[in-house]
Amino acid sequence: MRNGVLTSLLAARRALLMALVWFILAGPDPEALLPGVLAVGAATWLSLRLLPPVGWVRLARLLLLLPGFLWRSLVGGADVAARAFHPRMPLSPGWVEVPSRLPGGGRAVLGGTFSLMPGTLVAGTRRGRLLVHCLDRRQPVERAVEAEEAAFGSALARPAETAGG
Repeated sequence: MRNGVLTSLLAARRALLMALVWFILAGPDPEALLPGVLAVGAATWLSLRLLPPVGWVRLARLLLLLPGFLWRSLVGGADVAARAFHPRMPLSPGWVEVPSRLPGGGRAVLGGTFSLMPGTLVAGTRRGRLLVHCLDRRQPVERAVEAEEAAFGSALARPAETAGG
């Protein structure tokens, strides 16, 4: 019973997030109310089907990850640009499989986040492992994914942690 209530609360929270996004995009236009209700309902349903809730997100901890993400994006972008303009283009592209301890939804978000980093693309998962395509396999991709997973995992509360309150 408690797990069902938690799932309902997480779904309601996601619906509120979708409604906030709609309001930001459409503004307080009364003509946008009916399409907004339909769009929010459809987006919420689809997001719950594609990315089931993994637990509460600790927003403060998630926001603390933003400066590091921005810094790594900047450094990674400079690295990719340097490689592109280097006369020999020192690249060693290929695939790396990295294990992940996060549940399915968390693993998908981690993969999406890591794909935003220059030079890497998480193309899917296989048996709990992220399939990462990178421009240089010699780089410590596995260590970078593990560090990002640890930081991201700290921003997630497991359902057992939230059941009591």
